[in-house]
Amino acid sequence: MLYLHAIFRLMKKIVFYFFILGLTKLSAQIHEVGVFIGGSNYIGDVGRTDFVAPNQPAFGILYKWNKSPRHSWRISYIQSKITGNDLDSNVPGRYNRGYNFENNISEISAGLEFNFFDFNLHEFGFKITPYIYSGLSYTNYEELYVVNGVTKKDSDSHTFALPMIIGIKTNITPSLILGLEAGSRYAFTDNLDGSNPKNNSLASLKFGNLNSTDWYVFSGLTLTYTFGNKPCYCTD
Repeated sequence: MLYLHAIFRLMKKIVFYFFILGLTKLSAQIHEVGVFIGGSNYIGDVGRTDFVAPNQPAFGILYKWNKSPRHSWRISYIQSKITGNDLDSNVPGRYNRGYNFENNISEISAGLEFNFFDFNLHEFGFKITPYIYSGLSYTNYEELYVVNGVTKKDSDSHTFALPMIIGIKTNITPSLILGLEAGSRYAFTDNLDGSNPKNNSLASLKFGNLNSTDWYVFSGLTLTYTFGNKPCYCTD
């Protein structure tokens, strides 16, 4: 696990490098740096099953390199806590079971953002467009297990996840872009909630649907500052 921790630390430094680099003068393209503020929720074997139902605060930073009015390369770092409580569920089996958990997660994500309409940051006037984003996320979380109804931490762990984000954004000033987005992450683990611990010595404590993995969702606002010389918007 030491090499995974080293990779995560390196990727986190890369995100902060791009964020700080974005505060300096760059040329040739349009750049955006900003923040994400919102909430998180989890979908899995414990608690509610609502798709977008933020119940914990989430915050992060992001950087975008706008290659054309229609697409941008994007990298971000977001951290939050996810929680679940069977007593909040309307599923009788879960409610009667009464499990609950909380897990600290942090995510680095990189991928492509696509605008449905042209969003040329060098054209004056009001602009608005829906957008979608996808790529690959690398997530740090806590390995949990449940014994006698009590959730406990086993170790720190990492996993990959597939982000699927939809949002809408508009320019509120010539240099500030406000966005509203919601994005689910399909995690490559089934143990964000302690239902399927990887530790073989804890195999007898597994519960729930062991044939599906967990999801987590970040939803909220992005506010980015734009700068840079006018891009060529080439097709390559």
